[in-house]
Amino acid sequence: PVKPKMHSSRCMVFLALVGYGACFNPMGLPLTKPRTMLRMAAADPQPAVDVGKRAEHFSASFAHPAPLLVDGDIRKILPHRYPFLLVDKVLEYVPGERAVGVKCITANEPQFTGHFPDRPIMPGVLQVEAMAQLGGVVALQPPMAEPGQDFFFGGVDNVKWRKPLVPGDVLVMEMHVTAFKKKFGICKMSGKGFVDGKVAVEGDFTFALAKPPKA
Repeated sequence: PVKPKMHSSRCMVFLALVGYGACFNPMGLPLTKPRTMLRMAAADPQPAVDVGKRAEHFSASFAHPAPLLVDGDIRKILPHRYPFLLVDKVLEYVPGERAVGVKCITANEPQFTGHFPDRPIMPGVLQVEAMAQLGGVVALQPPMAEPGQDFFFGGVDNVKWRKPLVPGDVLVMEMHVTAFKKKFGICKMSGKGFVDGKVAVEGDFTFALAKPPKA
């Protein structure tokens, strides 16, 4: 059967209403893709934004000094490895006397799986361990130790925790040698850890230096 032809003016009105272009073949079918008849008004120009300015401000406010020791250097001194290496970098170090180091606390550390699932808090014993490891950076280097020596806890006294440490905190620690008896391999240190300039943990430590294993 022969299809009735649409009057051209009616065809144009119909196609304009449904949003088609004005180029058609003889059968009245569109050759171009549908186009909307509405156009969004041009958006008002927005003022230029200095992207990163605020982040730069905050970053500069808590920028750390250039480290003396980074992860690779610390691994050469301490025997600890993941997930128990708790010193990220050392900012200051005076052989046989003191060290200042940093532990950055992050939510993906394994202890937060169970301590606690709904309120992650860095266990106090790990805070003490982090400080002890920083003490190890001092104790396991000359003039205090010989190559290959290890060190162990001999005691911890006067430990106080001032505030909970949570993911996002940066623990800045300082450990000072207060006594060292090389003959007996006994080293005593005093230390404090700070978060945002306030004391978070402190205590007195006793370490025992172990002789290198015999070959």
